Amino acid sequence: MQCKDFVVGVLDLCRDTEEVEAILNGDVDQNPPTEHQRPCLSRIKLSIKYEVKKFVAHPNCQQQLLTIWYENLSGLRQQSIGVKCLTVLGVTVGLPFLAIAYWIMPCSKLGQILRSPFMKFVAHAVSFTIFLGLLVLNASDRFEGVKNLPNETITDHPRQVFRVKTTQFSWTELLIMKWVLGMIWSECKEIWADGPREYVMHLWNVLDFGMLSIFVASFTARFMAFLKASKAQLYVDLHVPNHDISNASLPADIAYFTYARNRWRPSDPQIISEGLYAIAVVLSFSRIAYILPANESFGPLQISLGRTVKDIFKFMVIFIMVFVAFMIGMFNLYSYYLGAKYNPAFTTVEESFKTLFWSIFGLSEVISVVLKYDHKFIENIGYVLYGVYNVTMVVVLLNMLIAMINSSYQEIEEDADVEWKFARAKLWLSYFDEGRTLPAPFNLVPTPKSFYYLIIRIKSCLIRLCKGKGHRHNNELEMGMLNSRPKTDRHRANLRSREENLVKKPIKNPTRYQKIMKRLIKRYVLKAQVDRENDEVNEGELKEIKQDISSLRYELLEEKSQATGELADLIQQLSDKFGRNAKKQP
Repeated sequence: MQCKDFVVGVLDLCRDTEEVEAILNGDVDQNPPTEHQRPCLSRIKLSIKYEVKKFVAHPNCQQQLLTIWYENLSGLRQQSIGVKCLTVLGVTVGLPFLAIAYWIMPCSKLGQILRSPFMKFVAHAVSFTIFLGLLVLNASDRFEGVKNLPNETITDHPRQVFRVKTTQFSWTELLIMKWVLGMIWSECKEIWADGPREYVMHLWNVLDFGMLSIFVASFTARFMAFLKASKAQLYVDLHVPNHDISNASLPADIAYFTYARNRWRPSDPQIISEGLYAIAVVLSFSRIAYILPANESFGPLQISLGRTVKDIFKFMVIFIMVFVAFMIGMFNLYSYYLGAKYNPAFTTVEESFKTLFWSIFGLSEVISVVLKYDHKFIENIGYVLYGVYNVTMVVVLLNMLIAMINSSYQEIEEDADVEWKFARAKLWLSYFDEGRTLPAPFNLVPTPKSFYYLIIRIKSCLIRLCKGKGHRHNNELEMGMLNSRPKTDRHRANLRSREENLVKKPIKNPTRYQKIMKRLIKRYVLKAQVDRENDEVNEGELKEIKQDISSLRYELLEEKSQATGELADLIQQLSDKFGRNAKKQP
């Protein structure tokens, strides 16, 4: 916490852009800017890795990030939301033409605009929105129901095998496959650039990997079903002379592909493909949450949702323990009464799982524990266990989960601005790196710039190999000369090198970065000293006030004692006078 407060305090003392860039980018001589003169932002990446949220959300840091975000689009930054929405609409309509222009002229003014992080974000968001539209469009022909029932077969001609018609890919599915291939290629480039370990550390990458893997498995199973149906169609074309194959006698493995859906095997590749496709569609729409931090209104909600998912995973550990305990216990109690109950609840492991799971939502009945026989002991134990389960799960654990979610939401709500800016910075940084300018599926076509970079890399690899051989030869010569020296000379040389390494040489010519950091640290130390002196002055004033109060108290006590003495003397004098007057009267 002290280190976090220190970096935020130093960033708060920056007075110009040069000092802010020095803190955010580090030593520019050691970390040179990337291509197209874009800062490396090494310190921001490090702060995001270790979640130094106040540093990332600092106004100086956000100002630098905003400048890079609207690179080559300085006029768009001050525009209203309506103008930005029109820009997004224009990119949506003209995305294919912009991709073609970038293929032809990647280094032109238009290419520089498309390489800006904001335009990359808009292009990728538009591409993913079109992908989701294709998923909806692919199911639009079944919105009002399918044409044929599960027990019916419809073919284009009498000699067509039914499964050939059902396994063919539609044009929307072919477009979806192209988008999936483009996203796979983009993920492969990200893994190559960041490394597998860094790639897996981000949960959104894991979601992308799972979504694309399920899409690939679904299309592969569908393609396998199409191949088998095509082989059956080929057999019919070559060996069946009948005009209508419904009246022909076919082998069992060929006749299977003419059956209606209600006669398919549960492990049929087409059924598996449809199930996997449904899961992939759900994961695809959940991917929308990735771009929500770009908006100030939806960003905190997305952060709260992510924190809620983490709380649910923590809660699942206790939930699974309690759930499995009662599921096995109730199954052991009622497994001997299969057919002797009013419903099959708890008679098998599957029924036990279903009954206990749906009872959490109030969809199970108490009759699930009642027997047809007069075995009251078993029924009473069943009532007790079922009641304890409902109290434990519904009253205790679910309310505990609600309390955890509420606590997480309150934590985020109390510091919503910092949380949102930190999440937005993470989103922005993913578009700051060079490359991946064109979204899927336009990234499948290599650009001339890609061939240029490929030639440069091949050339650099060849140069490194040649230099490596030369260095190896020189090292071998040096090692031979060292081995030929006497041991005493070698020992002296080693001692001399160690002494040179131990001696700290003063910096004679400090770099610009070192001068800036020295100036900032001096400023920070002076501010800390001033704050401490102010604190000390306040403490001294408090001590002086205490001393004044105590001295005033002593003075009041002395005056009181003096006044009391004087009053006693007056009373004595009065008493003496009254005594004298009394003696004179008789």
